[in-house]
Amino acid sequence: MYEILLPVDDNTDRAASQARYVLGLPGETDELTVTVAHAYHDDPSNAGEDSFDEESPGVIEATDILSAAGIAVEQRELYVPVAASIVDMSDDLGVDEVVMCGRKRSPAGKALFGSVTQSVALESSVPVTVVPVE
Repeated sequence: MYEILLPVDDNTDRAASQARYVLGLPGETDELTVTVAHAYHDDPSNAGEDSFDEESPGVIEATDILSAAGIAVEQRELYVPVAASIVDMSDDLGVDEVVMCGRKRSPAGKALFGSVTQSVALESSVPVTVVPVE
C-alpha cells in the first residue's frame, strides 16, 4: 500500500492539480491511500478531528477527483503552524510521499511571508513532490 499526504488549501485549481498528479502515478488505484489535509482551526487541540464546521472547497475538489477514481481517501485537520503540522502528520501517518502545489511568489514575498511548501520540502523525512497548477 502506497500512502500519500495531500495538504490542500481552499484553492480548487491547486487541489485538482495535486489530485490529478496522484491519478497519474503508476500502479493500481486500490494500492493507494490518500489523506487530504487542511488547516481549519488555529487551535492544535482540535487537530486530527474528523468533523469540520465547514468544508474547504479544496478538500471537496481533491476528495471528489480521487474518490471518483476509486482511491481510498480520508480527511484530516492540520493546525497552525501549517508547515510543521504537515511534517508531523506525514511522520505520524508514516506516509510514503507528500504531494503539494506551490504558489507563484516573488523571492521577496517568500522571504517576507515564508513558504509552507519550501519549509515542508526542507524538513520532511519523506519525498515531497511539488506539482504546478494546471
